[in-house]
Amino acid sequence: MKTPTYQGSKSNKIKFLIGGGLFLVALVIMIISATRATAEFFITIRELQGSKDKYADQNLRVSGAVLGDSIQYDTNTGYLHFTIVHIPGDDDEIEALGGLEVALHQAVENPDNPQLDVIYQGAQPDMLKHEAQAIITGQLNVDGVFEAEELLLKCPSKYEEAVPNQVEDF
Repeated sequence: MKTPTYQGSKSNKIKFLIGGGLFLVALVIMIISATRATAEFFITIRELQGSKDKYADQNLRVSGAVLGDSIQYDTNTGYLHFTIVHIPGDDDEIEALGGLEVALHQAVENPDNPQLDVIYQGAQPDMLKHEAQAIITGQLNVDGVFEAEELLLKCPSKYEEAVPNQVEDF
């Protein structure tokens, strides 16, 4: 007696494997496109100004030193306008200059340093002042103005360690 072969079951296995493979390919494509859409490039002002077309319509994160004279806040619209200047993006380079506070000071004192105009809608932060480090996230518009969606500020002199002298002998 002959054992029956089930061609339908073999065909179903092949269909299942092909369907599963197509599903995995589609899933990988969706993950890659979602990652690219939400990815942020951290670049310096000098890099941004050297390749504005390359970074058009991309989420960017840029850091720079705030020029205090440029800060303007419109209370009617809630828009904050200010300018930041290039600071090195490498921590070793900043340390070689003498630390962040020195690097920020040197950056705003150099009139040849690349600058970036920024617009941000939101409340004016208390820490937004001359020589503060601004870390902004957003996009560069067609006019070359950076439209910030997120604004973070660091003021290195505010965070200097204020540890009292320790008593050596008890």
